[in-house]
Amino acid sequence: MINIANVLTVSRVVLALITLAMLFLAPLAAKNTWYWTAFVLTGIVIWADGLDGFFARKLNQCTKLGGILDIASDRAVELAYWISFTALGWIGVWVPLVFLIRGTFVDAIRAHALEEGKTAFGAQTMMNTPLGKFVVASPFSRFTYAVVKAFAFALMIAAHIPDLAGVFWLAPTAEGLVWASVIFCLVRGLPVIWEAQDIFKV
Repeated sequence: MINIANVLTVSRVVLALITLAMLFLAPLAAKNTWYWTAFVLTGIVIWADGLDGFFARKLNQCTKLGGILDIASDRAVELAYWISFTALGWIGVWVPLVFLIRGTFVDAIRAHALEEGKTAFGAQTMMNTPLGKFVVASPFSRFTYAVVKAFAFALMIAAHIPDLAGVFWLAPTAEGLVWASVIFCLVRGLPVIWEAQDIFKV
């Protein structure tokens, strides 16, 4: 039987790549339609982040593979957006580098933790301390981080739509959300690295 949740997870990555391709082609178009389409599709990409999990629970299709694909797709989507924004000259190259380096170390630790039966989130989370569980694995932290990134992606696109050039607050707000995303990324990554010493004890 086809795992609908996993199909949605992979489809979200494909949709994100199509959306970002539109941003590169948008300057070639006579109108701003492609910018606006990319803006709307970004909203769908963001909304679809929780859709796979919903169907996984609803259809009883929760699997270890699904959990890994979910984390991998989140990482792929966020890096695709940050790298594309850098290539477009909208943000500095240091932004995707922070996410890439942090993600590489955290994912490597989580991969080892998975071998020990520990997961990134949920009942079997690898986080041991109350602070670590709250900062890294709590629904509140995960949701807040996702919302900050979502608004950063959406407003960064909106700030570069020619139709909205007169909206003075868009660019600084988008830049502020990028900084907030970076800070959130680092803050949520540090407890994983710190508590990993317990997993790697011989």
